[in-house]
Amino acid sequence: MNPALSPQPAMQADSGRISARFATLKDQKKSGLVTFITAGDPDLETTAQLLAGLPKAGVDIIELGMPFSDPMADGPTIQAANLRAFKAGIKLGKILDLVRGFRKNDQATPLVLMGYYNPIYAYGVEKFLTDAKNAGVDGLIVVDLPPEEDGELCAPAMRHGLNFIRLVTPTTDAKRLPAVLRSASGFLYYVSMTGITGSKAVSATPVQTAIAELRKSTSLPVAVGFGITTPEQVKTIAQNADAVVVGSAIISRIAANLDAEGKARPGLVTDVLGFVETLAQAIQKA
Repeated sequence: MNPALSPQPAMQADSGRISARFATLKDQKKSGLVTFITAGDPDLETTAQLLAGLPKAGVDIIELGMPFSDPMADGPTIQAANLRAFKAGIKLGKILDLVRGFRKNDQATPLVLMGYYNPIYAYGVEKFLTDAKNAGVDGLIVVDLPPEEDGELCAPAMRHGLNFIRLVTPTTDAKRLPAVLRSASGFLYYVSMTGITGSKAVSATPVQTAIAELRKSTSLPVAVGFGITTPEQVKTIAQNADAVVVGSAIISRIAANLDAEGKARPGLVTDVLGFVETLAQAIQKA
């Protein structure tokens, strides 16, 4: 094996919930389901209801999106969700309030905040990390901070006991991978294709090959996302990945349950959670 690609130890920061969940999944010999929703889409109350219902629907890890005005990695579906959330008055402080509310009834399900650095920087890095940890956040996915900028957020997050989850893409080559792995913890998020979220369907064979290669270099669990929209795709990817991430398909389901003014129709939460249950059931069959 290339010495540069020898297995990399995870950085030492873990709130406990993420590693515990993957340990349980490993014992059960099954893949996990990770779902993404945008905080405040279409309103705070609906988000709170979805957060409360996702674990009961079979979700293992929740990604809660922090809306940003220029989400470079997100496609039109999530961009529209961001706009709806801004219209509903979402701010970073209110997102942390959502997490606090969620933790009143759920101390077991890992919850990760996903977004971009600018809102965190504006909030204040140390204040954000302290508040996020106290609210019950387990980890961060910040897509626009590369390993070269670890001092900005990654290292401080580790000191606060928050996992910093790194993205690995099909264009991450052997020279680049060790730098990504050195600053990763919790799990790796493998982006199954180039491009933006929700842009096209995932192809299983290249993903299987990529997962096999990653496991030669890290002991971290590998979650696969981008382009996974149906129970059938979830089932296929779950046969090799430690977890499967679904985001845009859930956001689309939310959008389909909005009225002409962008307000939640009755039954939105039930419909969305019912769809999530079909994804969880597909993993059980993988």
